[in-house]
Amino acid sequence: MNRIIALVIAVVVVLFAGASMLVVVDQRHVAVVSSRGGADPRVVGPGLHFKLPTPVQSAARIDTRIQAVEPSAADRYATSNQSDLLVSPLVKYRVADPLKLFEATSGDLPSAPDRLAALMRSALGDALKQRTLTDALAQQAEIASAARAAMEAKAQALGIEVVDVQLVRVDLPANLADATYKRMAAAREQIASETRAQGGADVEQIKGDAERQRQAVLGDAYKQAQTIKGQGDAKAAEIAADAFGRDPGFYQFYQSLQAYRAVFKPNDVIVVDPDSDFFRFMRGPEGNGDPASRAAAAPKKH
Repeated sequence: MNRIIALVIAVVVVLFAGASMLVVVDQRHVAVVSSRGGADPRVVGPGLHFKLPTPVQSAARIDTRIQAVEPSAADRYATSNQSDLLVSPLVKYRVADPLKLFEATSGDLPSAPDRLAALMRSALGDALKQRTLTDALAQQAEIASAARAAMEAKAQALGIEVVDVQLVRVDLPANLADATYKRMAAAREQIASETRAQGGADVEQIKGDAERQRQAVLGDAYKQAQTIKGQGDAKAAEIAADAFGRDPGFYQFYQSLQAYRAVFKPNDVIVVDPDSDFFRFMRGPEGNGDPASRAAAAPKKH
């Protein structure tokens, strides 16, 4: 009976030792095999590998996929104007150098996310300290990019590549939200008022410039019109003088017709002496009386 128990125990020990000598790594992981105390570490990829039994050698598996670190609760950060913000960041990363990570953590691989979260809080705090509350709320993408850039060098020392940094939540503490929103609304209203005032001033200036241009155009047009009119009047006077010199009677007749056209309007009633000299051309084309007198004055044919 004692021999059977001893045999069973021996088999179990052999199986346990044999199992501890096998390292099975799938496609999603790599393994770091090290001697006792983390000495002589080496990286093995996916597949079946052998090592010395535990505790002579141990194997630590490392996930090489993209992973995420997200705090369970929002952290409080201060801006450059001493306003508090509640920020929940999300960091996506992957292990780029498993051996470096193993050495940097002294074999304590589960501590890597916590160390990365500490780097994230430090980088995010520095980025927010450089911005006012208004800028922090408006520039979330820029803040995330700045935090990622600040994390990259320190994360590389851990063998970690920072893939992306996102700000899942950026909000004000409940006790400060109302006062801050009112202050921001007042500031925006002031900016809007200044913009409207500047716009009104610009409108008045544009109107003034347009009015000055209009007056200048009208003045120039009036000057040109008067010049053209003067030239026309001079030309008309010249033509009239030439016509008068050629035929004084016709000129007087034409001038009388123009006077009749200017005086007589439809439905007008004019009370004048019909024998007035003004109507002489109405009494005859020669302007010298009625037809009978013209016939008597006309030369007789022989």
